Amino acid sequence: MAAHALIACQWLLLAGCVSASIYTVAAALAMPFFSARHKSNHHGARAVSRAHSRSPMHSANRSADSFAQVGVSVLKPLCGAEPRLYENLRTFCEQRHEHFQLVLGVSSPHDPAIAVVRRLQAAYPTCDIELAIDTRVHGSNLKVSNLINMAVRARHDIIVIADSDIAVDSDYLDSVAAPLADPNVGVVTCLYVARGVGGFWPRVGALFINEWFAPSVRVAHAMGSRRFGFGATLALRRATLERIGGFEALKNCLADDYWLAEHVRALGLQTVLSRVMVATDVIEPTFAALWQRETRWLRTIRSVNPPGFVSLLITFPTPWLLTGAWLTASLAIRNCAHAPFAAVIASASATALCVGARLLLHLRAARRARTFWRDLPLVPLRDTLLALQWLVSAFGSHVVWRGERMQLGTPSAERNGRLDSLT
Repeated sequence: MAAHALIACQWLLLAGCVSASIYTVAAALAMPFFSARHKSNHHGARAVSRAHSRSPMHSANRSADSFAQVGVSVLKPLCGAEPRLYENLRTFCEQRHEHFQLVLGVSSPHDPAIAVVRRLQAAYPTCDIELAIDTRVHGSNLKVSNLINMAVRARHDIIVIADSDIAVDSDYLDSVAAPLADPNVGVVTCLYVARGVGGFWPRVGALFINEWFAPSVRVAHAMGSRRFGFGATLALRRATLERIGGFEALKNCLADDYWLAEHVRALGLQTVLSRVMVATDVIEPTFAALWQRETRWLRTIRSVNPPGFVSLLITFPTPWLLTGAWLTASLAIRNCAHAPFAAVIASASATALCVGARLLLHLRAARRARTFWRDLPLVPLRDTLLALQWLVSAFGSHVVWRGERMQLGTPSAERNGRLDSLT
């Protein structure tokens, strides 16, 4: 009986190794390639934008230039003077778009971000920059509460919500607004490239985004999934926002960016993943801060998509390739009827394929040759840490966001009774 259980366990591990290898190949091929000749600007936003500039989707977006010139209100909720906040906000002031407004909101009159906004207003006197200071609290999600207070100041028909740590290229607003010329499109969202700012752990955190999160989204997108929405950018028409009940519909949702897009999809409208990528900073200076942030992300995924969370098990290559190497050695040593030669070959092949695909994924995620070699030793640490975080995130009912402890809800609870009733 014990022998049969061991054999079953080995076949199960072999299936996992093969699945992880196939996924890693798909992730590597799904990523765009950043060559060393692309020089970074705005933390990489310009290089990324150019990497996509000849894509079919970009050409289609350009065909809607006339629509892209309608007024756009950009809402950016702020909380604290983050590193490089001024530099990131400045990229939004340098847009080629003819008619846009920046609404920058804080929930406290003592927020250090206020001084940064005042400096921005002084540097760009011709740019329509409005600072919203409003202490009113609506619901349990303080970011959404801030957005509710800011929304009344938005004057234009296109609304763009973007996180505070995002940097963009000068054609960003044109590009994300253009798909909304199609009445069947409800929301446009963007992926992002991360840059570690401040030391070792931010570098590790940047790999979380560049070599795990972004590839997993691209694989899901290639397989036909459109169930996503990212705080880096959410662009939609004002009329669409009003149809879902405004930001008030999200005031008690943890994953507000995901649920905003999900509410829009419930109207029968499409989600577009823009070819334009933006840049974001990873600033967590310690292991504890990074662990808290990334487990929050994973627990949030678990709360909105439990089956998807379970499937993430095959997305951590290094633990699987180590398992494959051990399994190959174990099967070869046994070399008996219970360990057929085909199983040894399958295990060895899956391990070799996983190693090669993981190196290719790291190559395609790196924007410079120097970055590739510098961060290569971090790849096993990053993958192993992700696997541990996934395991820990399978348990627990709370997350901590900007110092606030928030209760995780079930997908139906996150809908807050709104999604099923939308028409």
